Amino acid sequence: MAGQTDTLIATLMTWIDTGRLNPGDAVDETALVAEFGVSRTPVREALLQLEAMGLIRRNPRKGATLFRPTLEEFLAILEVHAKLEGQAAGLAARRLSVSGAVQLEDIVARCEAHARTKGDADPDQYYQLNLAFHEAVAIAAGNPFLTEMIKTNARKLLAYYRARYRYAGAIAASAADHRRLLGLITARDSAAAEAAMQAHVQFDQVTAMDLLAALS
Repeated sequence: MAGQTDTLIATLMTWIDTGRLNPGDAVDETALVAEFGVSRTPVREALLQLEAMGLIRRNPRKGATLFRPTLEEFLAILEVHAKLEGQAAGLAARRLSVSGAVQLEDIVARCEAHARTKGDADPDQYYQLNLAFHEAVAIAAGNPFLTEMIKTNARKLLAYYRARYRYAGAIAASAADHRRLLGLITARDSAAAEAAMQAHVQFDQVTAMDLLAALS
């Protein structure tokens, strides 16, 4: 039973990561039972765990839905997320391994190639590259607990970050930021890397309002 619950949680998280589930979408217990061919018990356990993570909200009348933040919640989550991402970049600058540097260079080069050859086209593909970059930085920080905190917190905002890359010029700006961050990390400039990463993941309030409205 525990194995089924873990599989359901992993699958639902993948759906969040890839945009199959978006903020406000219904997470229907009956539909999940039918799709996965399991009993209601592991489905309910999975939804309870996702609710404890803050990824799902339950309404007695509407059932479970994927978390959709208010503007105040969005900005509060973003503030925490920026701090966590910044901390990871700072630690990565201190702890970066040779293999970690090679991996980061490869991902940054692919981000740049996308920006150069596709421009603003295919933002969903670029977003997957963006996720890979941030995951590589978190892994380079050498703290698995911090990595999990970043992933859990980020899933509350993924749909909005994905939508951000539909704005003209956002992909090129992101790829340039990644190159700059890689330079700071490989230069072992921990303080500058932390500050630059925080600036990279932040939104101003107007942008946040636009993104919330676009996905409402």
